[in-house]
Amino acid sequence: MRLSRVPLIEIKTPGQIALMREAGLVVARMLRATAAAAEPGISTAELDAIAESEMRAAGARSSFKGYHGYPATICTSLNEQIVHGIPSRSVTLAAGDVLSIDAGAIVGGWHGDAAITVAVGAVPAEVTSLLQACERAMWQGLTAAVAGAHLTDVSHAIGSSAVTGGYGVVREYTGHFIGSQMHMEPAVPSFGKPGRGPVLAPGMALAIEPMLVLPQPGSSGNWVPRTRLLDDGWTVVTADGSLAAHFEHTVAITADGPWVLTAEDGGAGGLGLTGIRGADARGPAATAAGRR
Repeated sequence: MRLSRVPLIEIKTPGQIALMREAGLVVARMLRATAAAAEPGISTAELDAIAESEMRAAGARSSFKGYHGYPATICTSLNEQIVHGIPSRSVTLAAGDVLSIDAGAIVGGWHGDAAITVAVGAVPAEVTSLLQACERAMWQGLTAAVAGAHLTDVSHAIGSSAVTGGYGVVREYTGHFIGSQMHMEPAVPSFGKPGRGPVLAPGMALAIEPMLVLPQPGSSGNWVPRTRLLDDGWTVVTADGSLAAHFEHTVAITADGPWVLTAEDGGAGGLGLTGIRGADARGPAATAAGRR
């Protein structure tokens, strides 16, 4: 999502958040199935078919297919492609590739959106570190997504984690709020100073999605990678051909902490690594009951 200016933020009822959780679990299954199939020799179009099969079996609809004319169920972004790569029969995975898989699903009119980046076979240690750093930055942002925090507290948590390793943080494309539409304002940048922007409140939902770029020799500090849009009008690549990683989860703000709607465990594992306790896999009501 491109960075732009701010409007009203949609507040969901518990029932609407529950539908987003259903959509989120569908997305989790789509990603699990496609990641497991991401082996040398498979085409990205075949991965798209696997994701669509999972989605249809769950009775859900795609958030992506038909969105402004987008032609597929998932996005498959390979190596220097950052986001929005279009699955194709002519694109076949090879050992050493790095693949971002982005999926979205709709249940009852409510959206879930998430992404992972996987290595295809063995990759160099620096590539593994890039993927780990991007996922870690996402979880730092999710940890900051608590009621009473400012929006840019999330942004600052992501960016601070990312730059520690010297990685470039993509600024032209950001996370977003989500709910009755997939992309909703305001944008959720992966950089910025804390303490600014709207105050987060229960019933809000965000898609937090850092995109990091492997540093080039000689790069240091808080550098900003440049991007380029390919002629297909969708695929965004690094301008210098550097490898990129992309991770995303949809999170609901609850009185009991972050509830990661697209994580099968509700985010318990990832949030636990950062020392915060969020809502459990069954949701905030179950969390509250467990604490009594």
